[in-house]
Amino acid sequence: MDSLSLLALLAQLLFGARMLSQWLLSEKSKKVVTPLTFWWLSLSGSFVLFVYGYLRNDFPLMLGQVLGYIIYIRNLQIQKQWRLLPLWSKILIIFIPIMIIIFGWNNGEFDIDALFSEKEMALWLLTLGIIAQILFTLRFVYQWLYAEKNKQATLPLGFWLFSFIGGLLSLLYFLYRADYIMVLSYSLGTFIYARNIYLYYNSKS
Repeated sequence: MDSLSLLALLAQLLFGARMLSQWLLSEKSKKVVTPLTFWWLSLSGSFVLFVYGYLRNDFPLMLGQVLGYIIYIRNLQIQKQWRLLPLWSKILIIFIPIMIIIFGWNNGEFDIDALFSEKEMALWLLTLGIIAQILFTLRFVYQWLYAEKNKQATLPLGFWLFSFIGGLLSLLYFLYRADYIMVLSYSLGTFIYARNIYLYYNSKS
């Protein structure tokens, strides 16, 4: 396994851990719950996956991480967890992804034309990936607006519906890209999203 695959694996282990902890706690509570570890693991996984997407020239994957990264930080602020970090670590968390883009751009590594080139990826596949990541990102936009309104960083039903649809499309995208680490991750994730939808409706009955 090369270093790039290890990076992808690390990101998916972090994301898998967040979903596993959330799912197990929800199963125990017989309703959908959101542990604090969900947001910390989300932020960590998003950082690693952003770097992976950049190194792999995967624009849809990078796009999916940008807004989510900001929303994870905002949820940690709502939960009063962000302030627990020392100032230097906050600066690193915020500015390292920005510096990666600036460095890549100035050194000719970040090439918009290359990212959208059919040599890099077929247009229909690029479109599928972007739609999947937009849906996946919108789940956190929905969650963020819900959290701001209720002043509580929870995961409402709409989050899981966006996750399930976006997860299925992302699974198809990564199957075509033959990125089997991502395929494994989205396969497990889609099951958990469906299970949370079931738990939500079951707890209301």
